Amino acid sequence: MVNYSERVREVWQRPGPETVAQDYRNLVRYATLAASSHNTQPWIFKLEKNQIRILPDLSRRCPAVDPDDHHLYASLGCAAENLLLAAEAAGLKGHCIYDASTSGVKINFEETAPFRSHLFEAIPERQCSRVEYDGSQLPAEQLHQLEEAGQGNGVSIMLFTDNDRKEQIARYVSDGNIAQFRDDAWARELKSWIRFSAREAVASGDGLFGPVMGSPDVPRWLGLLAMRFGFSAKKQNQKDYTNIRSSSAIAIVVSDIDDKPHWVEAGRCYERLALQATALGLRTAFINQPVEVAPIRAEFARFLGVGNRRPDLMVRIGRGPEAPRSLRRPVDEVLRTS
Repeated sequence: MVNYSERVREVWQRPGPETVAQDYRNLVRYATLAASSHNTQPWIFKLEKNQIRILPDLSRRCPAVDPDDHHLYASLGCAAENLLLAAEAAGLKGHCIYDASTSGVKINFEETAPFRSHLFEAIPERQCSRVEYDGSQLPAEQLHQLEEAGQGNGVSIMLFTDNDRKEQIARYVSDGNIAQFRDDAWARELKSWIRFSAREAVASGDGLFGPVMGSPDVPRWLGLLAMRFGFSAKKQNQKDYTNIRSSSAIAIVVSDIDDKPHWVEAGRCYERLALQATALGLRTAFINQPVEVAPIRAEFARFLGVGNRRPDLMVRIGRGPEAPRSLRRPVDEVLRTS
């Protein structure tokens, strides 16, 4: 755990003001602190004159949980949003577009006055906190700030705070758990991304570290054995019901059109929402099961009343303790030089 703790400090430390200069590598470092499904970090950064490209790393796909690559492209949007905020702090205004020729994101820069926004300041503090929250109500002003942060181009956010709606949402999460636990490919894929020990997590720099998910730090063989006997939809549902009921709000990101540009935009909106929550001293955690199973997603969309729009991502929000942090790969490992 000592080595893991040291790596966490290295990854998440806040750079001094002198390092937030127009250094593209430093912008990439901030981008890599973004969220990604299973912490796969499915991005490649290509540094060019006055621009950065963020390309999908398809070798890090999760075809069982994410068969259409929706989460992968949303992750590119998360990284792009962090990068844009870091660029703004460095005196660069970024213009972000989806580039169909590369199926990636292109960000062009022009110089501007440096501005360190509260969202930028929150980047090293944001985390996915898979813990129980305290259930306290959020003031109307905070709910408004969260709603504003999650709006985008063709993407909107829905916030639910009443207990009846949260209970209904929990049932859809339960249905998603049951469907996923029945899928052997989903279980194998999830296990392949779990890093059961600190040693394993430090070696890979990616994936889901056991304690981040509430499990002990154990050797891989023991972790797999424990999952064989203690990993079930019933237990996951018990945990998710408790966590959802303890949450102050449930936020759902919804896009108008079901295509890659909107998936990227949904990721940007989620990242702003999570950073705004962090800036307000709140915790967030994904509960994406209902949007990951296609038949349930269609039922969930009808429940939400969004018509043909796609529910992209769902996250619970509340006040709670800090959780163990995940790692990131070094910047050199995500750069493409040619």
